[in-house]
Amino acid sequence: MKAKKEVITQKTFGQRVRRDWTMNWTLYVLMIPVLVYFILFCYLPMYGIVMSFQDYSIYKGFTGSEWVGFEHFIKFFQSPRFGELLINTIRISLACLAFGFPAPIVLALLLNELKSARLGKVIQNCTYIPHFVSLVVACSIVKLFTNETGIIGAFVNAITGADGNMLNYKENFLPIYVISNIWQECGWGSIIYLAALTGIDQSLYEAAEVDGAGKWKKVISITLPSILPTIIIMLIMRMGSILSVGYEKILLLGNDATSEVSDVLSTYNYEVGIKQSRYSYSAAIGLFNTLVNLAFVQGANWISRKVNGYALW
Repeated sequence: MKAKKEVITQKTFGQRVRRDWTMNWTLYVLMIPVLVYFILFCYLPMYGIVMSFQDYSIYKGFTGSEWVGFEHFIKFFQSPRFGELLINTIRISLACLAFGFPAPIVLALLLNELKSARLGKVIQNCTYIPHFVSLVVACSIVKLFTNETGIIGAFVNAITGADGNMLNYKENFLPIYVISNIWQECGWGSIIYLAALTGIDQSLYEAAEVDGAGKWKKVISITLPSILPTIIIMLIMRMGSILSVGYEKILLLGNDATSEVSDVLSTYNYEVGIKQSRYSYSAAIGLFNTLVNLAFVQGANWISRKVNGYALW
């Protein structure tokens, strides 16, 4: 007696979409505002890239403006300020990466070791608050504290014998920028690492205690390896903004005395794009910035995938 063969009908793409929509329509509805946001503010503005290759005029528009090719890129690369701006941008970004990236990880590890839940909540709230403070207000606080009569400024001047506002000295700008950036973002950045720490299997710690491991040994052998994928993913994403040092904080903290070390690509872009209305030249600088950031992301992702197998794609 021959066994009957089961006939499996392959569903079409349209049928699969309709079935998935029926089962998960609420999730798709929730996703609509996100899609609208990215389409309006991320994808549609990408059409403006053509401005980089034109001598753009707001009166002629994209279709009527003269096409000049790579002229604006060549001008920017040959500009006497190109090297200074690039070095300043990389120096500030790498300093923030070297000191600012590990700070949330350390804070999350310390909070995870606290025995008192109430104390942990108090510390978390205190470290989260600066993230929600306006950048203008935060920079005003920094300038007030580092002034010659401020708490930090008066203390440092008394120790070093210096005189005047700390932000008037070029050598002070980078440390103040990095430390204030850690103060603003450390608590907020620790949230994702605290979430990763909650997913660690507690039986691993119990087994380590049986083997006689101390707290430091458990952190090195269990905690850090368990959250390593999260750390690597966040590092790869951070590499995508290696040249994206925001101009707002630079303008708020910088001045003429420190412009030699504080001017970056974004402040120069603001100057030529907004103040001088050189739209095509500004667009070329922005495109260069984006391409370099993209190269850093691709490189970091490739290295991470080859070394330890963790990657974004």
